[in-house]
Amino acid sequence: MHLEEKISLKVKNRVNEQIRSRELRVISDSGEQLGIVPLEEAMEMARDRGLDLVEISDKSNPPVAKIIDFGKFRYEKEKSYKENKKKQKVVVVKEVKIRPQIDQHDLLIKKKRVQDFISEDKKVKVILVLRGRQRLHADRGKALLDELAEEFAEYSTVEKNYSAGFSLLLSPKVKKK
Repeated sequence: MHLEEKISLKVKNRVNEQIRSRELRVISDSGEQLGIVPLEEAMEMARDRGLDLVEISDKSNPPVAKIIDFGKFRYEKEKSYKENKKKQKVVVVKEVKIRPQIDQHDLLIKKKRVQDFISEDKKVKVILVLRGRQRLHADRGKALLDELAEEFAEYSTVEKNYSAGFSLLLSPKVKKK
């Protein structure tokens, strides 16, 4: 799907003959309210000015329509859509899985990966994997997650604790500018 198609999906205003309501609250191209007018009369006003009748709000009673140049209106909508798209920030969540009987060296490697992800401003979800009889000793795993939370408390904040499951969500602390 091209950007034009995505944007055209966002602009869903009825124009001229597409408007279905009998009466409309009409606003002129200068922003002046013309009152509640029958559809035919509003269409005639728009044609006289060489502009389009665009339904702005179909939720109100009666619907609100504006006499404007639809091409310009659509261009402005697309422009604001693109501008808002630029300002969006994509949140990336990385996962690191650990087990309660993890070797010390392996734990250091996992900690290093978590540190790298946090330094790249990515959220990290540390998942404790328990299998079989390991579930009987879940307290060891919780202690391991506590240790990780304490170690990374300086660089990150704990968003989710492991009360719902055996996982920990660390997000990087916001840097003050």
